[in-house]
Amino acid sequence: METLLVERDEGVVTVTLNRPERKNAATPAMWAELREVFTEVGSRASDRVMVVTGAGGDFCSGADLSGLTGTDDHPLVAMRLVGSAALALHRCPKPTIAKVRGVAVGAGCNLALGCDLIVASEEARFSEIFSRRGLSVDFGGSWLLPRLVGLHKAKELAFFADIISAPEAAAYGLVNRVVPDPDLDKVVDEWARRLAAGPPLALSMTKTLLNNGSATSLDQAVEDEARCQTVNISSGDTAEAMMAFVEKREPRFQGH
Repeated sequence: METLLVERDEGVVTVTLNRPERKNAATPAMWAELREVFTEVGSRASDRVMVVTGAGGDFCSGADLSGLTGTDDHPLVAMRLVGSAALALHRCPKPTIAKVRGVAVGAGCNLALGCDLIVASEEARFSEIFSRRGLSVDFGGSWLLPRLVGLHKAKELAFFADIISAPEAAAYGLVNRVVPDPDLDKVVDEWARRLAAGPPLALSMTKTLLNNGSATSLDQAVEDEARCQTVNISSGDTAEAMMAFVEKREPRFQGH
């Protein structure tokens, strides 16, 4: 690909934004390639978990605004491309982890927040920087932020566009884990491999249930849980888990 590196290793897919000379600022080509990869990972049975990260010591500095010039596309068309990448990430049924070093700002911040889990280096920095550029939030930020931190804190982060440290982001509930930079790769690899060894069907349905939970009634949620659990109970993976428990060994999940 032109802007991404994609590596696969025993069910773990690592997607690296690869424009380090621009702090991995996203071009239209990158949005299109991210959309393609997110969709592909979601449809490949052998892909169990996806890690999103950036090359050269930074996660993503947001959209490359210089790329908005010299194109014949209407801005609405360009922004719908950005939105389609955000939707592809959200719809990916596999667990996703953002591994964040350096800056994650603007759309790059929301790319990280759109992942299921975020592990950040102590030196990482986050910002909904849009208003400093005369812009409103995008890449799903208007949907993600209030669900993660509440409406008033979301407005504070978006209105003032302050750059916050990784420990601050963790305190706000934006980040799962903050670790020393030398430990970042190890921690993310451990999480990714644990997820890759987990039950694909159950993890996928759990992700969907949690994503949908705030938009549905309790009546509908428990009905959805019942339907998902019925699928699990009839699967080979649940039978394997029960057998592994009896035999006092780790289960070997196959995703069917």
